[in-house]
Amino acid sequence: MVKARKYVVKKAFEGLPKREDFEIVEYELPSLKNGEILVKVEWVSVDPYMRAYSTQFSIPYDQFGYQVGLVEDSKDPKFPVGTKVVSHKGWCDYVIIDTNEVDPFCSVYKLPEIKGFSDSLGVGAVGMPGAAAYFGLMDICKPKAGETVVVTGAAGAVGSLVGQIAKIKGCKVIGFAGSEEKLKWLEEIGFDKAINYKGANLSAALKEAAPKGVDCYFDNVGGELSSIIINQMNDFGRVAVCGSSSSYNEDPSKTPKASILQPALVFKQLKIEGFLTWRWLYRQSDAHTELIKWIQSGELKPREHIYEGFENIYDAFLGILKGENVGKAVVKL
Repeated sequence: MVKARKYVVKKAFEGLPKREDFEIVEYELPSLKNGEILVKVEWVSVDPYMRAYSTQFSIPYDQFGYQVGLVEDSKDPKFPVGTKVVSHKGWCDYVIIDTNEVDPFCSVYKLPEIKGFSDSLGVGAVGMPGAAAYFGLMDICKPKAGETVVVTGAAGAVGSLVGQIAKIKGCKVIGFAGSEEKLKWLEEIGFDKAINYKGANLSAALKEAAPKGVDCYFDNVGGELSSIIINQMNDFGRVAVCGSSSSYNEDPSKTPKASILQPALVFKQLKIEGFLTWRWLYRQSDAHTELIKWIQSGELKPREHIYEGFENIYDAFLGILKGENVGKAVVKL
């Protein structure tokens, strides 16, 4: 028998998740059935969507999330022992996976080949965040060379990739982030301008950075900052809404208010579209192929914020919700 550990959410989050909202449960895994694999988890992802989605589950529930692991035992010839796999089985150190599961939240696939790079990219630039950046930008914003693209949460897992992909496509890129370290890094990886969203006059700062207006906006944070950006967009501008991290930890009954958008939407004939990455699940490998090519050529430079240890997954999660990470936060088990 294999002993496993997992994080269980035993109390609904109020504001920032607290350590006592979680319980680490130890249990023994059963023997494998046909079509199942035993996976030793090597990398665990922490992402803002975990906070946003938390309200959709009944307490208690196993904390979900992406992971990269090694198949240690198998009753499916498609996944022999030694195969590296990616799944959405959450914060655990061992897990049994039914390889025939069709639910995208539960399905498993082989880790894409990323020669010379860490397997952890399978939960980052060559995983869900990479697909979100790629499809949100390319399928919704559809940037053209020479256009101006603005990204919020620009130093995070998704935003940093969006900006670099936009640069590859020949765009001018402006990113908003929350520390001098992050601003410096964004300019190092090719952003034309990085603006601290904690600054005094964001409208004036954006006007100076994009005097001809904004064509595409990739929104990761929502709130008043998004209203400022949308009000400086050009005719027929496109907005891809990936998230609203500025409000995830707020009391739902006291949601932050932001300036009205309808005048800008109407008079500039803007298109705003929210999206879930599941939409492109059947095309995910297409995105991974492009992203790997850019990573190997050096055009795309993914950065990781690495934590170590099963016991520190909670700390990593709290860190991203506080904006402490630069690039993709991952936990090495």
